[in-house]
Amino acid sequence: MKVTHRRRQIALRTLALSACAAGVLALTACSSNSPQGAPAATAAAASPAKAGNGTEATAPATAVPAGKVSTPPASKATPPPASPTSSIAGSPSAAASAEDDGCDHKMPISPDEIAVYRYTPEGGSLSLIFRHGNWGCGTPDSDGAPFETVGKETYLPLDQAAYITVTNPIVTSTENQHIGVQEFLDWLEAHPDSGLVFQYHVGADGAIDSLEQIFTP
Repeated sequence: MKVTHRRRQIALRTLALSACAAGVLALTACSSNSPQGAPAATAAAASPAKAGNGTEATAPATAVPAGKVSTPPASKATPPPASPTSSIAGSPSAAASAEDDGCDHKMPISPDEIAVYRYTPEGGSLSLIFRHGNWGCGTPDSDGAPFETVGKETYLPLDQAAYITVTNPIVTSTENQHIGVQEFLDWLEAHPDSGLVFQYHVGADGAIDSLEQIFTP
């Protein structure tokens, strides 16, 4: 009988220990699921993060406030360059360039026409100072084509018996009039660098033996 009673006490004691262990586990589970832990977690989430030196860490510059959508700035497209204005076929400039004025713009130097400027008695002989040239192209508002000189001034001896005919402005006439050599020299001395155009001829001795003024309006 004593053996049976002792076995019952051991069995009851084992059941009691098992029940106590189960109760401890239940209490632990309840305390871990308790709502008292929520405020601590919320407070931790709400409090700003601390940097390593104890100061509050700033948010990244690219952070966007809640409820706002960040949109990229509008692109500033550069307009294409304007195409150069094409010339209008019917414009006055185009018409003028297309129109043929009938003038040779590449006239050669005239072999026997000169623009007379002065005379000189230096060297013991009488010489005319002049420049060669050619006739250019006149404009609609001009009286005639200009004589365009080229090169430097040069000179040739003038025969004192040369035959000379002149018009305006040396004489009051549009027709050539014969004058003497000295009369011609006097006019040149009174009107230097006039540039009147003459057709000339050189004799066998290399001196100018005739001068004929070309009338220009």
